[in-house]
Amino acid sequence: MSATSLPESLANKTRDRLIETLGLKEVYGADNGPYLTLESHMPMAQGKVGEVRLYEGGPLQKVVTCALVVPQIGLDSHMLFAFTSSESAVPHFTLDSVGAGEHCAFHLDLVPRLDLGANLAYMDEVYTPLTETCTATRNMEGMSAAHLDIRQLAIMSPWMLVQRATKEAFAKIDGAVDAYLDHWFAVLEKGVSEKALEAVDSAALAERDRRNREIVFDPDVDKVWNQITGLIGAESSEALRGLLKAVD
Repeated sequence: MSATSLPESLANKTRDRLIETLGLKEVYGADNGPYLTLESHMPMAQGKVGEVRLYEGGPLQKVVTCALVVPQIGLDSHMLFAFTSSESAVPHFTLDSVGAGEHCAFHLDLVPRLDLGANLAYMDEVYTPLTETCTATRNMEGMSAAHLDIRQLAIMSPWMLVQRATKEAFAKIDGAVDAYLDHWFAVLEKGVSEKALEAVDSAALAERDRRNREIVFDPDVDKVWNQITGLIGAESSEALRGLLKAVD
């Protein structure tokens, strides 16, 4: 049995904390297995290359995890998305944990549910407490900024950590992930204050969430979906995107 990689270990640890803290239950697919099994459409890597798991319960709409491991092309990718209710102002939590050859990469963020440029109280309540962790992590030795399209940056938060890392640096980011997750748990438990939700209604929140997910998981915005489609085929790729985009 092969040893668990650094990216897989971080993803599994984060998933397990979500399940334990929020009391989530897995929704199984065929034969009580993963919700979706992903198979390669590439000649050099035939057969199963990944799986999608779905969890529900507690205060969340759902948690979706996706693992894609293809040693033939040096891919070791683990995505986690924890979605709050569409009518909630609490951000979605997301972590991508990736190994590629001698380097690793990760993406960590709380996806905004309101326009931060028009809601200062919301920004200060939900995001400002992350500033110290965000800054310190970006400045860690062995870290460098990953290159994202400007449109991708515009739809996430300014506190998003999206970094390339040496394996030595990646091994030290558990504290940052825990800090973001701990803060998100606190906001989830307490809720967003009325002061931070001035002139915000649930219908507007739900509509923004629907439109935001359409953009976040749009292959024209995030080009990685084109690579995923090339690996697992259009049908499986569309099924995964549909699961992530669905707001109910």
